[in-house]
Amino acid sequence: MPHSFASFFMGGFECATHKRRDGLQIDVLASTGHATHAARDYTLLAEAGVKTVRDGLRWHLIEAGAPGQYDWSSFLPMLDASIATGTQVLWDLCHWGLPHGLDIFSDDFVTRFEAFAAAAARLIQDRNPTPIPHYCPINEISFWAWVGGDVKAFAPHQEGRGPELKRQLVRASLAAIRAVRGVDPRARFLQPEPIIDIVPEWNDVEKYPHIVEQSRNHTASQYEAWDMLAGRREPELGGSAEMLDYIGVNYYWNNQWVHGGDRKPPGHPDHKPLHRMLVELWERYRRPILITETGAEMGADVGWLGYVAAEVRQARREGAEMVGVCLYPVMDYPGWDDDRHCRCGLIGVDEDWDVRSLRADLVEELRLQARITENVT
Repeated sequence: MPHSFASFFMGGFECATHKRRDGLQIDVLASTGHATHAARDYTLLAEAGVKTVRDGLRWHLIEAGAPGQYDWSSFLPMLDASIATGTQVLWDLCHWGLPHGLDIFSDDFVTRFEAFAAAAARLIQDRNPTPIPHYCPINEISFWAWVGGDVKAFAPHQEGRGPELKRQLVRASLAAIRAVRGVDPRARFLQPEPIIDIVPEWNDVEKYPHIVEQSRNHTASQYEAWDMLAGRREPELGGSAEMLDYIGVNYYWNNQWVHGGDRKPPGHPDHKPLHRMLVELWERYRRPILITETGAEMGADVGWLGYVAAEVRQARREGAEMVGVCLYPVMDYPGWDDDRHCRCGLIGVDEDWDVRSLRADLVEELRLQARITENVT
């Protein structure tokens, strides 16, 4: 199936809407002001050569009233800004937030998300019918299953229910894909998941074989959601090969670690080069791969972009179908737990979350990597 993004290097706006451990509802699009200044933000990215972005709908606001009653006022300014600026947007339908009172473990969650996805697709098609729409049904199924189903940090704040939550999120994602395709068969879908690599301490290898096995099993768990969507695992959930479209890879400096120990970023003796992880992913699924999240805070951001871009080019040389890299977050945002001003991405924002400006050094690096990447096939 052909694919086309307006720019290979993309920008992702942090659009998390989860409930924290203390019950506070996060809404990063509101706290950064992006929800009301989307046109300004999209225009800035276009100046840097970024014409494709990840952005999100806020289901908890859109369906805040009675089930099936949608108020699109929180979304239409962003949708209209994308149309006015000619920005291609890959829309997250659910970035960890639900309408108040909806039980994520219920059948009602699946049916309501299915209906919401169809309604959103109809609105987007009616407003801007020409482009092929792109959606991420549910962001990071595996991470949400762990953080909300095992360690209680996000809603639904459960322990020991991670596998159950993962299956439920897969069911909902599959239902949403079918619903959106019923509205617009051209629609394309991203399935972002973190990729990880865990190894045992070198002196544990012979002494503690169970640690070796735990490390291996934990690393393999990164494939579970994709395997379920593709029908390779638990086919009773309804997955099939055609339900797996773009493989979305979320990858940061801390996605690799030693079992029970430190992280292993580039330079660590046990670090696994990103290109090897990408090639293995390609060989497993043979689906186009998009880096849906990657980045670092100021001070490490330029070097990190150079590393990721070089690794993506190497993966492409070795046969992986790499179709894009999304810098995420592409704009400063307040920390989820402490509201710390996290300075990251191409767009810097002042302390009042009002004045925006491009970071010249990162823009220069981005343009350099874009020129180099254009010549790698």
